[in-house]
Amino acid sequence: MKLLEQAIREKGTVLPNDVLKVNSFLNHQIDTELMIAIGKEFAHLFAQEGITKVLTIESSGIAPSFMAANELKSPLIFARKKKSLTLQDNVYTSSVYSYTKKETNEITVAKEFLNCNDTVLIIDDFLANGEAALGLASIVEQAGATVVGIGIVIEKSFQPGRNKLLQAGYRVESLARIESLSNGTVTFVTKNHLEEVQHENENCSLSVV
Repeated sequence: MKLLEQAIREKGTVLPNDVLKVNSFLNHQIDTELMIAIGKEFAHLFAQEGITKVLTIESSGIAPSFMAANELKSPLIFARKKKSLTLQDNVYTSSVYSYTKKETNEITVAKEFLNCNDTVLIIDDFLANGEAALGLASIVEQAGATVVGIGIVIEKSFQPGRNKLLQAGYRVESLARIESLSNGTVTFVTKNHLEEVQHENENCSLSVV
């Protein structure tokens, strides 16, 4: 998605330890026009999947997920990271480790919002090690619902998250794929690299079957 890549190049900041700061348009301040475009792109990619719910995790995943859910005419659910007095019982839970924050969060979703008849699209802001997406997928599976795909705004392709999700049998669609953050420079995955990865993905799919 060229519009997103442009925003990353112009407004993103590369920090030590392969951290990409995008607070100016995604993780703190929200570029609403960009989020609308992101939502439309996710809706286009998954338009034929019969999605009944969109699921994300608070808080940075909410903006792009809201736009996608709005386009898909589906309710949006966000998993909570913090305990709530109104969300104590009858919940699905999963543990998610954050490598950036070096902490584990127990995420929760009320059982009343997910059931075995649901077809769910998971969306998150970043994909690095895949912990958040796998945690959300676990909640969907606890409900007996179906994960039809995982949409990612920004993927760090040099980290193992994508392969973990593919090996688990999930479809992964990332709008911006970063090959490297070396020397403070953002390098996106090239077409040739994408063809190589597609071949690897086919092998992953075969191994899952």
